[in-house]
Amino acid sequence: TDRKRLHTAPVGQAFRLRPFHVLVATGGGYAGYKKYEDYKLEQLEKKGIELPVKLASEWEVALYKSVPTRLLSRAWGRLNQVELPTWLRKPVYSLYIWTFGVNMKEAAVEDLHHYRNLSEFFRRKLKPQARPVCGLHSVISPSDGKILNFGQVKNCEVEQVKGVTYSLESFLGPRVSAEDLHFSEAPPGNSFQQQLVTKEGNELYHCVIYLAPGDYHCFHSPTDWRVSHRRHFPGSLMSVNPGVARWIKELFCHNERVVLTGDWKHGFFSLTAVGATNVGSIRIYFDRDLHTNSPRYSKGSYNDFSFISNNNKEGIPMRKGEHLGEFNLGSTIVLIFEAPKDFKFHLKAGQKIRFGEALGSL
Repeated sequence: TDRKRLHTAPVGQAFRLRPFHVLVATGGGYAGYKKYEDYKLEQLEKKGIELPVKLASEWEVALYKSVPTRLLSRAWGRLNQVELPTWLRKPVYSLYIWTFGVNMKEAAVEDLHHYRNLSEFFRRKLKPQARPVCGLHSVISPSDGKILNFGQVKNCEVEQVKGVTYSLESFLGPRVSAEDLHFSEAPPGNSFQQQLVTKEGNELYHCVIYLAPGDYHCFHSPTDWRVSHRRHFPGSLMSVNPGVARWIKELFCHNERVVLTGDWKHGFFSLTAVGATNVGSIRIYFDRDLHTNSPRYSKGSYNDFSFISNNNKEGIPMRKGEHLGEFNLGSTIVLIFEAPKDFKFHLKAGQKIRFGEALGSL
């Protein structure tokens, strides 16, 4: 009897279920189920079948958030930096290329043995002429990707995909002062949207670009503008693929994001890099103080940094097409900017676009 007790006690402890394990297993299983649902929806979309909007309930969002995506993303980021043996590089990268349809003929270095780890492969540079920058249009695509939505901002809400919106103020946070943005105070307005428009007769526009894992991971300046301010929102790292964006209202407001604001020749201009599952980091080349996906953060918090100082009155000038930053996998870029009423987008929802191609012009 003593011997039997000696063996059974540790086994009982080993199989004792803890709340955290149950939560992770349940949340992970549900996330897998949603991935399968997303796949079925994509197949229906390809057949041209219009799908009704079905939003997640609060408990479904809470369950999805219970999956430790931030921890998993940090682990993925560290794994990406592990140097692979030379003999293993080609099989690993070839599998990724086949899975996500990567075009290595555009890469500055086509030899797969050159990339020491997955991180270097994800952040590969392109050949100089692979992405010619359109000079005829005032706003170009800052990255490769898929156009999820675009158009005028209405009623202080922005569409992340057709029929699913998020609050403009929740996404950008409280309005940055005119002094920090380094241009004149906006005409008095009642709504947050009206406060962003600095010139009478202008409208506020938006464009959402989704970067898939197989896309070129760097992003560039979409126009000539000055970056005056950076606001970093720590947050969740839920998937931002179109299926999830259609399912979770205000998905972009839940996720970690870096909001760059400033001005261009027509007034207010902003570019936001939104984090996602397995995006180990969001990097802005001129911002060394930015650190994303930290282990701890306060829910609903954000931190501000101004590029306007006594030594730099103009902020950070960016030229159209200039390197701006990079993701460590795929994610989403959101542009929100002010322009005259005759601004026109040259896009279709759902179309694939490449960095340098025209988004719109006057």
